[in-house]
Amino acid sequence: MEHHDQSTDGLLQELLWTYGPCGQENAVRDVCARELQPVVDDMWTDDAGNLVGYLSAIEGLPEGAAHRSATTAGPATSTRVMAHMDELSMIVKRIESDGTLHVTQLGTMYPGNFGLGPVAVLGDHETFTAVLTLGSEHTTKESPRIWETKPDQGDKALDWQHVYIFTGRSPDELDAAGVHAGTRVCVERSKRTLVEIGDYVGCYFLDDRAAVTALLRAARLLRDRGERPAHDAYFVFTTNEEIGGVGGSYASASLPGTLTLALEVGPTEQEYGTSVAGGPIVGYSDALCVYDKDVADRLMRIAADRELEPQAAALGAFESDASHAKANGLTPRAGLLCLPTLSTHGFEVMARSVIDSMAVIVADFLLRPDGDAGAGS
Repeated sequence: MEHHDQSTDGLLQELLWTYGPCGQENAVRDVCARELQPVVDDMWTDDAGNLVGYLSAIEGLPEGAAHRSATTAGPATSTRVMAHMDELSMIVKRIESDGTLHVTQLGTMYPGNFGLGPVAVLGDHETFTAVLTLGSEHTTKESPRIWETKPDQGDKALDWQHVYIFTGRSPDELDAAGVHAGTRVCVERSKRTLVEIGDYVGCYFLDDRAAVTALLRAARLLRDRGERPAHDAYFVFTTNEEIGGVGGSYASASLPGTLTLALEVGPTEQEYGTSVAGGPIVGYSDALCVYDKDVADRLMRIAADRELEPQAAALGAFESDASHAKANGLTPRAGLLCLPTLSTHGFEVMARSVIDSMAVIVADFLLRPDGDAGAGS
């Protein structure tokens, strides 16, 4: 079993501090590209904004860029392994005359998932700090928007129509900063620092920055071992997963191969028989598709051979790049490997060691086309 790499923590923290709302993942892509370029044979950004790293099964690249497209020569056995760069965030719906912003969700969550507090407004010309707020709790029915959320009064769950963003700026100043309907708003960097909880770490947006870190580590692990995958491999860092698996679907349709493997956070709840104290979660199904059993079984065997105590799961209310692609007929085969995570889509917690464990499983998966033992060490 591989030891925890301390550099994993540093890379994860850098990714967590980097804003990457849906459709605006360029800053995250830059970090991934820096880490990926030295350990793959070729790298590019596709038309959906996905970062793609190509690793050939044999030394040397194919002629030209034929390996970049499913419509040209490329082995059907190629594997696409994906982790998404985007994060849950907010999008500006309108700007009021007092300079406050009304926002709605970009991805599926409620204001309470993030809590009230500092946010970063990603204007076209300036990124600045503002505050997501509800207003004063010291109010009565004369303030119905606030009153209806009070637990001893209206008792309604806090939702997006209840909150707003205080900017401290006038509409003209917001216009100068490039803020308008459609501007992305993210949880501010001050709330994105990893905290240690014994053998665990916690932060917002481990979904999917922890899996991104694991995928980068898997590519580096193969290079450091001096080993190549059994079949050509594509390391894909996708866009817009939180709003429908858009980038992953495009990559599944456009890259060679018949298998898409998604790396994700996975819920740890009694409902699924999964635990945050357990090993990596292997998905057999989710809300969109049934994953290929032979792929899931192979992931289970590889993890068990490494004594990583894998957890099999049939997930509901869960989707991935791979299940979106399979459900839409864009890949005939799909697999799912998850980091066991407490409080997914909230302040997420996972064991410190599972990122490196996922990297090892992915490397072995690419080296062992039939799940046979003995590849790597």
